[in-house]
Amino acid sequence: MDELHTIERYMTDFVQAIHKLTRIPLHKLEAYGTVNNLMNVLEHPLVLEPTASQLQKIEQLNAFLRAYRVVKWEEENAKRHIRSPKQAGDYFATLLEGVQDREKFLVAFLDNGNRIIETRTFAEGGIDHALVHPRAILKAALHCDCASLIFAHNHPGGTLSPSPEDVQLTRRLVDIFDPLNIKVLDHIIIAGNGYISLAESGNLPNVAEKPSSYESIPLRAMERSDWPIQEDELAFVNDNLNDEWER
Repeated sequence: MDELHTIERYMTDFVQAIHKLTRIPLHKLEAYGTVNNLMNVLEHPLVLEPTASQLQKIEQLNAFLRAYRVVKWEEENAKRHIRSPKQAGDYFATLLEGVQDREKFLVAFLDNGNRIIETRTFAEGGIDHALVHPRAILKAALHCDCASLIFAHNHPGGTLSPSPEDVQLTRRLVDIFDPLNIKVLDHIIIAGNGYISLAESGNLPNVAEKPSSYESIPLRAMERSDWPIQEDELAFVNDNLNDEWER
């Protein structure tokens, strides 16, 4: 009973905080929460048909939560080294976890010591589509003189399986950067509260396979019905994410 009381109390506090910070009417939040997940108010801001002012407040709150996660991650990883798929997954989860109303594609640029030089967003689209421009990524990589890259994007639908488009996108980017001796270390997919590594799942090519193409690439977060990941398989992947990349 104490645990249930604690959960109810925190849910009440959450509703009160959303009300005070966004000015969405309390009765509207409470009515929505009786039959729906209240996290939708943050993750899918349009579900309550907020006013322009309320929507701006929600976006500001989401920006604060993302910043908090990044600051917390940096405090726990002060040197900002990323040397394993697990560290990459943890890092990008701070940036993409909870983003469920749109698809975003990010790139982390690393130096020879696997320290992050900078991380940028290169595509942001709808719930199932974003357009990636390889030229923009190449230009940024050359400007910061990076030694390696890690790609990441989210699946708003919540599926942790990489789509054929995810794999094809990664291959095309490896085709561009491998001839330049810029290593693609991984492509992380964030979905719900989890993530999967293309390097760990065997879907990351080590070398270029085709001539480079700089045409824009549509990235679609499609569900892969032909490649479901079972819970025991996912547990195996997560248990073995501590292995460091070979340099």
